[in-house]
Amino acid sequence: MGDVPTNDDADHADHTADADLLRRLDDLYTVRPPWEIGRPQQAFLGLARSGSIAGRVLDVGCGTGEHVLMCTEMGLDACGLDLAATALRAAEDKARRRGSSARFLHHDARRLAELGEEQFDTVLDCGLFHLLDPGDRGAFAAGLQTVLRPGGRYFLLCFSDREPGEAGERGPHRLTREDITAAFADRLRIDSIEPATIEIVLDREDIRGWLAAMTKVGETPTH
Repeated sequence: MGDVPTNDDADHADHTADADLLRRLDDLYTVRPPWEIGRPQQAFLGLARSGSIAGRVLDVGCGTGEHVLMCTEMGLDACGLDLAATALRAAEDKARRRGSSARFLHHDARRLAELGEEQFDTVLDCGLFHLLDPGDRGAFAAGLQTVLRPGGRYFLLCFSDREPGEAGERGPHRLTREDITAAFADRLRIDSIEPATIEIVLDREDIRGWLAAMTKVGETPTH
C-alpha cells in the first residue's frame, strides 16, 4: 500500500508547479514575444482617451510596462505586476529612461488579496486572464474584487473564441462571452463585452479578441 499524501507533499507540489511557471514565464521573454508591440494596445489607448482609465491604476500581467507607463504619462498613480522577472527588469529600465514614477511588483496575479490594503480605481488586464487555467479563474476574480474600490472598473483584453486554433501548453485560451461572464458575474457587474483587436508584431493579421468592461458595484470612487 502506498504512502498517504501529506500537507507537506501538497505544499512541495505547489512550490514545484510555481517554480515551473516562473521558468516558463521568463522563457517567454528571452526573445521579444509577439504581444510586446513597443506601445500601448489601441483598445486601451481608446479607453485612456475617453477618460475611462482613472484614479489609481493596477496593470495585472503588465509585461514590459507599456500600459503602466501610459497611465503615469496621463498623471495617474500606476503600478504593474507580473511574475516574469525578465519583463519587469525591462519595464523598470523603460521607467527610468522615461523619468516615470511607475511602480512594478514581482507578484502572482492569482493572489491579489495578498497585496494587503492596496486598492485601485482601475485594473487593466491585457492578455493575463486568457492564460489562466480554468481552475485559477475563481481565485483571480476573488482577488480582483478585493483590490478594486467600490465603483472601480476592470478592463479585460483577451483572446476570443472567434480566433482560430486552440490553446497549447503555454498558449491563451480562446474565451467565449459565456466564459467571461461565468468567471466574473458573481463578483462584478458586466458592463460590456465587445469584439476587439489584440495587436501583435508577427507578420500576420492581429488577434481577434474581446474587450470587456466591468464594475465593482458600490459608490463611485473619488479621484
